[in-house]
Amino acid sequence: MRATMRNLSAAGVLAAGLTLGAAAAAQTKLTFQLNWTAGGPNAGFAAAVGEGYYKDAGLDVTIVQGNGSGNTAQLVASGRAQLAYADAVTVSQLIAKGAPMKVVSTIYQSNPNQVSALKKANIRSPKDLAGKKVGVPAGSSQTTMLPLFFKANGLKESDMTLMNMPPAAMVPSLLQGQVDAILGSMDAYQIQLEAQGAQTDNYRFADYGVPTVSTSIFASETFIKENPDVLRRFIAASLKGWSFALDNPAKTIQHVKAVFPDVNEKLATAELAAITPLFCSGGAKFIGKAEDAHWTRTQELLSEVKLLPAGQDPKSYYTNAYLPPESQLRACKG
Repeated sequence: MRATMRNLSAAGVLAAGLTLGAAAAAQTKLTFQLNWTAGGPNAGFAAAVGEGYYKDAGLDVTIVQGNGSGNTAQLVASGRAQLAYADAVTVSQLIAKGAPMKVVSTIYQSNPNQVSALKKANIRSPKDLAGKKVGVPAGSSQTTMLPLFFKANGLKESDMTLMNMPPAAMVPSLLQGQVDAILGSMDAYQIQLEAQGAQTDNYRFADYGVPTVSTSIFASETFIKENPDVLRRFIAASLKGWSFALDNPAKTIQHVKAVFPDVNEKLATAELAAITPLFCSGGAKFIGKAEDAHWTRTQELLSEVKLLPAGQDPKSYYTNAYLPPESQLRACKG
């Protein structure tokens, strides 16, 4: 009996080895375009690489850094990228104009955008931005959202001087007094400022009238149509990576460093900690899945300031058809 069991075990090991070998030989190569440089805001994807989740799903994923959601969305809209990560509002605007693409999984359930000012500037509310110089990062999702933020807080663009500048210049410009405030995000500029000892006042869009769906995985319609199974596997592995990142932040940052050796580990650690509340905000029940009601509210808000066309069906922007079943998604705690 023992001999039989040993033989069966050996046969099982051999079969498993053959199966793994076949899977390794059949790895599907994918390029995944990020919205920003590598760090905490996209750490879950690096975790999926480092923990082997993509490999286990039969995928060989190359992650490419980006320089703004607007730019990344345009890459997919123009066919220069097929699978990417960017702010859902920016993506939805292009979809409304006819770009053939869809959001397939929402990671940030609320946007991280905010206005940051040094405490000494005495900006105690969004209304205090009137008469001030505000730095705005070129090619970013924040720029897209500004009209809605203004409307929600009784402001007009003409109330202040908006200064368009490269993203890398934002923090130095504020610290050097060239601007009074900057349009940034809780997962980037605020952390960079605090790392340099700055004391800041920060006004999150989500807390001041702009609670919208945010950073999401999206893909071209062509990619979705031609690779439905690959897309399902990619999303499932990515969400597994994000779940790992939430539970194991230190190990995750090691994975980010392994994939992107130039990353600032201390900064990435702070970024990952900062974004944790965003995964289950906006009434989300599961990580990676924005509820239909949240999309509807986003459509209503954005159409008020003509950022999206009035009367548009919110489901024209997204699909949940490629998400894992809810029984396999990580639930948000009540």
